Amino acid sequence: MAIYLKYKYISIIFDVGSKKGKVYFVIMAKIFDLGTSMQFIETRGNDGKKPFTVPFSEAILRPIASFGGLYVPQSLPQLSGEFFRAHLNSDYKTLAMALLEACAIDIPKEVLQEALSLYDNFDDATNPVPVVKVKPNLYVSELYHGPTRAFKDMALQPFGVILSHIAQSKNENYLILAATSGDTGPAALDTFRNRANVQVACLYPDGGTSDVQRLQMVTEEAKNLKVIGIKGVFDDAQNALKFLLDSPAFNAALKEHHISLSAANSVNFGRIIFQIIYHVYSYLALVRANAIAMGEPIELDVPSGNFGNALGGYYAMRMGLPVQKILIASNQNNILTELINEGRYDLRTKEVVMTTSPAMDILKSSNVERILFDLFGAQRTKELMQNLEKEHFYELTQEELKVLRTIFAADYCTNEEGNAYMKEAFEAGYLMDPHTATCFKSHATQANPKSVTIAYSTAEWTKFAPNIAYALTGQKGLSDKEALQLIAQKAGISIPSMIAQLFDKEVCQSNVIEKSEIEATILKFLDVTSSASR
Repeated sequence: MAIYLKYKYISIIFDVGSKKGKVYFVIMAKIFDLGTSMQFIETRGNDGKKPFTVPFSEAILRPIASFGGLYVPQSLPQLSGEFFRAHLNSDYKTLAMALLEACAIDIPKEVLQEALSLYDNFDDATNPVPVVKVKPNLYVSELYHGPTRAFKDMALQPFGVILSHIAQSKNENYLILAATSGDTGPAALDTFRNRANVQVACLYPDGGTSDVQRLQMVTEEAKNLKVIGIKGVFDDAQNALKFLLDSPAFNAALKEHHISLSAANSVNFGRIIFQIIYHVYSYLALVRANAIAMGEPIELDVPSGNFGNALGGYYAMRMGLPVQKILIASNQNNILTELINEGRYDLRTKEVVMTTSPAMDILKSSNVERILFDLFGAQRTKELMQNLEKEHFYELTQEELKVLRTIFAADYCTNEEGNAYMKEAFEAGYLMDPHTATCFKSHATQANPKSVTIAYSTAEWTKFAPNIAYALTGQKGLSDKEALQLIAQKAGISIPSMIAQLFDKEVCQSNVIEKSEIEATILKFLDVTSSASR
């Protein structure tokens, strides 16, 4: 267990949990009270081989827990009304630091400050997450104003700094695995580019991303980054990632290169902790705008694929954010709609459907497991997840479903409905992408009309221009570049430079392989880069 001794100008962490009984001291410059650092436990219980609890730094370095489960906080800090009032006018970085300190994670303050400083590189350093009114009682929190134009930047920009710091402090080298449906990949590659002690292997489904998303990945030149297209869908990439994370043979092969293994997907709580912050920030933005009174409950409307964004909202609610319901918006891969409305997670007859919102073309939503654990405990979670892995199916009891539905509501949006919502919003003066459009359907059918709702816009229009151009004009078959130019002209706006420049960059990561070749391809990359560094 790690004990914080918080006194005067220093805090000392005594970590007495190592097998050899060594005591480590970490000095951090900060005035604190007496308290303990946040500890993490396992969603499927403990196997007797791993520690019963681990600190944040360990949970993010090795994100797969006993029995293939995930790490979750043993407890969450409770944010009082005083906390919300104190930070009503705080900028994003100040609020983020206060939330991270409330969680008492075992990362030095100066490292957190460096990590959070990357929000200064967003479109508006003073307001990296604008909240825009689009309808009566419906506001959109725009999470895409970072370097790769998607919400994954909100978590992965600071995460890259933190993980690289930990690796350097331990004098260890890490391979970061990332599986992407289109947004995690570019964001992970951007944050880890040329960072010390870190190499990245990014898996994406060939043909399963937009062309802009693909270009963001395959034009990456940094020597520590490897981009691998696979013949399959996102679930295949994510299954490969989870298999490799827990594979003794793969981990043994990495040890020969003196490399340890971690992940950048939202199975890693290093992602989730930063996804709590913008829910709190967006709520306070509504209070500042006089859209709600302090303490008034709202609804969150979240486009959901792997469920990390919704999980961040759920944890914010558990910490004290006044949320009366979380609306889960899906596309035609409506597995989450069935779970929340009917209590069944049934993959037995399903295949991924390719839609106009490809980042949500997912059937295995990893972070649902953390919700199951929080509501029903480790034993039941292990039973449900093992059923899913073996039988491709599980079913909640009626009592469990009732509990789930007190928190969540859900609906799904077809391509045609999404197109109609995009056109309607554009004609009313708001340009949005197909993922955000799914929120408009769930808001229309599931929201309490008397409540204010925040919908989360997870990607900029530039990432999915051909689909948006078709929705707005009916023109089919446009290339990404043609569609970008058409929308920019129609909306009277400019194409952001980081997107416009992609079409002139050289493709230098052209690997597309069979799923069976993933492990060998990654090991070959490590052998080449390790040799190059000697």
